[in-house]
Amino acid sequence: MINKIVAIQGNHPSKLNPVSDTSIFLANEAQNKNYKIFYYEPKDLSIINSRVIAKGFFIKFDYTQKKFFNILKKCSLELTKCKFILIRQDPPFNLEYISTTYILDTIRNKVKILNNPTSIRNVSEKLYSAKYQKYMPSTIFTKNIDEIKKFFKKNSSVILKPIHSYSGNDIHLLNKFDSKIINSFIKKHDHIMLQKFLPKIIKGDKRVFIINGKVCGAISRIPKKGSILSNMSKGAIPINIKLSKHESKISKLIAKDLKKENIFFAGIDFIDQKLNGDINVTSPTGLKTHFDLSGVNLAKIFWKELRA
Repeated sequence: MINKIVAIQGNHPSKLNPVSDTSIFLANEAQNKNYKIFYYEPKDLSIINSRVIAKGFFIKFDYTQKKFFNILKKCSLELTKCKFILIRQDPPFNLEYISTTYILDTIRNKVKILNNPTSIRNVSEKLYSAKYQKYMPSTIFTKNIDEIKKFFKKNSSVILKPIHSYSGNDIHLLNKFDSKIINSFIKKHDHIMLQKFLPKIIKGDKRVFIINGKVCGAISRIPKKGSILSNMSKGAIPINIKLSKHESKISKLIAKDLKKENIFFAGIDFIDQKLNGDINVTSPTGLKTHFDLSGVNLAKIFWKELRA
């Protein structure tokens, strides 16, 4: 019989914020179902004698305590002894991230891994949205300066995004073509994403939660004054909202596609009724905030859909 263990591959718990962190929220619900939580960082994942081993610790999370976690036992664990593994470290989607997906691929038929490591590798969070461009603001993915110049001629204000970053990091708004800034950006990030700026971002975006091919809820995040970034890590304020019929239709379409791609848990974002092109599959966030705003516990749905 498989042990009732949930392994979490993530950033060290000391770096997490219990007020908003989704990994803790999912772990807490697993604890309520009598699972033990084993936690490890990506750097501590290995293949030893054909076995996938993680050096980490068993941990107990407790929202009622000021110190919200207690490390119970440090040890190495063969991950096939777990029932579930949650891949929850923050991007960037770099070579270490890719290496961990290859390592976990070797045991994906022996333990349920969320999201599927092969699928995470295949579903690039920005580039995957290219198939939905008719629902998005005008967008290109390139490192070609001539194409970028053409894009600026068509769009007076343009957002520059790295393809493999996260949490609103390194996002720039340019009101004119600036070769120095753009060349520097390309040198740092290689291929980049350029998108027509949507001024209504100041009224907030909408984060939609997708679990097992189902649209399960949404919140809005309003940028702080003077900012265009709707990430809560950048000071945005969350509010409870409902999706429009148009947003709901697009969300269901993407949810269906992601299930075919073997993506169990994802977050997608809208700005002014348009998909903004971020298909969050590596470490989707917002479930704790959604619960605080709506009283609906999507962590329960997460584990129910897994029949945990």
